[in-house]
Amino acid sequence: MRVLFASAEIYPLAKTGGLADVSAALPKALAACGVDMQLLMPGYPNALESATNKSVQAEIMDFMGAGPMRLIAARMPDSGLPIWLVDCPSLFGRSGGIYLDENRRDWGDNARRFAVFSHVAAQLSLGLLLANWRADIVHINDWHGGLLPAILAGTAGQKPATVLTIHNLAFQGLFPAEIYPQLGLSCGSVIPDGLEFYGKISFLKAAISYSDRLTTVSPTYAREILTGEYGCGLEGLLQSRANDLVGIRNGADYGVWDAATDPYLAANFDFQNVTGKRACKAALQAELGLEADPEAPLVTFVSRITQQKMGDVIAAALPRIIDGGAQCALVGDGDRCIEEQFEAAARQYPGRIAVRIGYEEAIAHRLLAGGDILLQPARFEPCGLTQLYAMHYGTLPVVRNTGGLHDTVVDATECSILENNATGFMFEGADCTDMLCCIERALALYRQPLAWRKVQRKAMVQDFGWSNSARRYLELYCDLSPQATVIADTAEVDGATTADAASVPLSVRAAMS
Repeated sequence: MRVLFASAEIYPLAKTGGLADVSAALPKALAACGVDMQLLMPGYPNALESATNKSVQAEIMDFMGAGPMRLIAARMPDSGLPIWLVDCPSLFGRSGGIYLDENRRDWGDNARRFAVFSHVAAQLSLGLLLANWRADIVHINDWHGGLLPAILAGTAGQKPATVLTIHNLAFQGLFPAEIYPQLGLSCGSVIPDGLEFYGKISFLKAAISYSDRLTTVSPTYAREILTGEYGCGLEGLLQSRANDLVGIRNGADYGVWDAATDPYLAANFDFQNVTGKRACKAALQAELGLEADPEAPLVTFVSRITQQKMGDVIAAALPRIIDGGAQCALVGDGDRCIEEQFEAAARQYPGRIAVRIGYEEAIAHRLLAGGDILLQPARFEPCGLTQLYAMHYGTLPVVRNTGGLHDTVVDATECSILENNATGFMFEGADCTDMLCCIERALALYRQPLAWRKVQRKAMVQDFGWSNSARRYLELYCDLSPQATVIADTAEVDGATTADAASVPLSVRAAMS
């Protein structure tokens, strides 16, 4: 079974958020199930520099007016999975971010950039770029490859099946209707059932309309996006595709996020012996300029600083959190107005609040290892990965009861603690009062060491690995392409042993026979 997995970002070659982590870990887990996984990503400068075993596979001259480009075959530097990079200097070879320029404004040609990416993916999947490879399945992620299903829908003859994973419905790839002639699509595509969305063009709507199957990243979010509250204006279309929509929870890559082996930490530890966590806390306090107080509960936040992540509510709550005896370490970027509120709080409470604007992978690991409580509220949350990592590091999450947070955290009530099910703390309303009440519950439990350790241990032994979720994707692939087979043997992909026949679901074994 040949799967082309197309994503705008894949860790460690490019990352702005959880999409990159998923796009690295899920293909690795599927390869371990015997699928021929081929990754595809734009050739950003860092990606071209960091990928290994690079070779030019195809030259494409002045495609869609973007100038000459190349398809470069390479290997991921960590997992060794094969990846193709779309090396188009005019579109992807620029300083700044993946989607934003140095001033944090959207690149003005994002529609054209990712239209070209979609077309290259389509041609590659159809066997038009390489004579010896075509796809059985094309798996696209979010809006960036959203034109690909529309392109394939207008293509005659044999073509691969398409799967769309919606990582965040709020990011829809919306552009002015007048850019349509630059997208290389047939005239019949922009119709109400195609790309048009309230007078604009939506790449995500195109993907939802034309993909054979739709997935999103948690079961609860799959139900939520069918409603007006969470559907972002696409709930009607999603309701019409409800039979093709499934929620498959994201996983954690414990090869990257494991306190026992993490190279970024001052000391390693695990659920059996958390002594090293105290050393990590002391090192983090020193690194961020916080008071060296081992007994003060350290509340951490590592995320995009946005309305979605309730950054405005967190900013308003910081004085009360500090009054409760806690320290706060906040790392991320996003809405400049909220960033300034965080920075003002750090100036008001030196030694008690530390703020770093920007994201660095290493400090994210140290925050989860050195913190006691992870603050991860959200007005909506498709899945969330940080709470999965935090639990494995013994840092208990405070989350709102929504989306994937609902599916992954068990609130520490008196009953759940007694039954040894609790793994964190959960609140309902998207307001400061509800969140502060939840934080106060967390701080109160922190001051009960035996009860805290019980919940902490339960959180650390949770298994949110990718194995089960990858098998659900594999069943989906087999349903779409029953003629394709997977190779279930004992090969290894970066240490992950492939599934033998006995561990593969019945539907998949039938496809292999």
